[in-house]
Amino acid sequence: MTFQFDIYQTMALVAVVFYLGKYLKNRIPLFTKYCIPPAVVGGFLFALVILFFNQTGLVTLVLDTTLQNIFMTAFFTSIGFTASIKILQKGGIKVITFLLVSTVLVILQNIVGVTLASLFDLSPLLGLATGSIPMVGGHGTSGSFGPMLESLGVSSATTVSFASATFGLIMGSIIGGLVARGLILRHKLETPHTNPAGGYNEENSDILSLKKLMSAACFLFIAMGLGSIVSSALEGIGLAFPSYIGAMIVAAVMRNLYDFRHKALAEAEIEALGSLSLSFFLTMALMGLKLWELFDLALPLLVMLLAQVLLAGAFAYFITYRVMGKNYEAAVFASALCGFGMGATPNAIANMDELTNRYGFSPTPYLVVPIVGCLFIDFVNSTVITIFINLLH
Repeated sequence: MTFQFDIYQTMALVAVVFYLGKYLKNRIPLFTKYCIPPAVVGGFLFALVILFFNQTGLVTLVLDTTLQNIFMTAFFTSIGFTASIKILQKGGIKVITFLLVSTVLVILQNIVGVTLASLFDLSPLLGLATGSIPMVGGHGTSGSFGPMLESLGVSSATTVSFASATFGLIMGSIIGGLVARGLILRHKLETPHTNPAGGYNEENSDILSLKKLMSAACFLFIAMGLGSIVSSALEGIGLAFPSYIGAMIVAAVMRNLYDFRHKALAEAEIEALGSLSLSFFLTMALMGLKLWELFDLALPLLVMLLAQVLLAGAFAYFITYRVMGKNYEAAVFASALCGFGMGATPNAIANMDELTNRYGFSPTPYLVVPIVGCLFIDFVNSTVITIFINLLH
């Protein structure tokens, strides 16, 4: 039996799943205790239902995910509007430091993947399909490098990469809260408990106005439209970037032009729309997980994936926290690293949102993490992966 959902029915289902996740999070202390986002709770529960349907063959659900990419682009565009040079000057050293920390993680992920693949008598190149290709790179990088590995004779590299990215998407959200909360409690870190004036959260959402929301929406759509042209131009010269990079660049340019002219954007409203887009995008992404793909992985590959989880968690807990300052802000960075270090920058933002909603707002990570996770790390990761492929092939 097959049920086909159109775009309206799909979004209705997404809304129900999100609020189901929010309800369960509020009702089950474990989810709140470990800062698991509602989108992850609801989306993963839905994925489990789909897994049951797939294994039993009872029902097939076909969703229209047209808006998923739009929500993703809208979210990253809203992040682009935060890339103020004036603000960057205040936290510039943090960008460099966090990028270096992330680069070390990229290298270690590939070393772990290659080493374990060799121990199991598998192709070392297959180890890369469980390393930084799916972990830091996520599904986008998996789609680029998976076929490349297969062209080099590595069977099922694309399937393994996508399955690993799916696994990482789940675990990155789970361990982010675990790591940060452990750091806060163990080191008795001093944390703020309220957002600074002007920041967006549920408590001060009444500051939003229709006029400013309309302005914010127009800014987002203009940046997204112009950004699509920029992305096409980048693709035209042979450069591979995520589809939202063009919109982020345009948004950053618009923000700095306004700063230069000493004019203010509707920042709170842009952030609110970005947060809304993130919730819908992440819920849809989790709902679309094909968990049965993990069952197709052999025991060695499962071991490699679990090793990546341990690596990311330990690295965030022991290295990232110390390098980034050994304070509450450093704990937020550690939580973020677990998110984008295992597959997606939206997970990093979601991890930070859940943490800061509970313990208090920390502004610097919200500036640094998207810049590193959405821009610089893609260049670094591609370079490192290429070097490993050339060394191993």
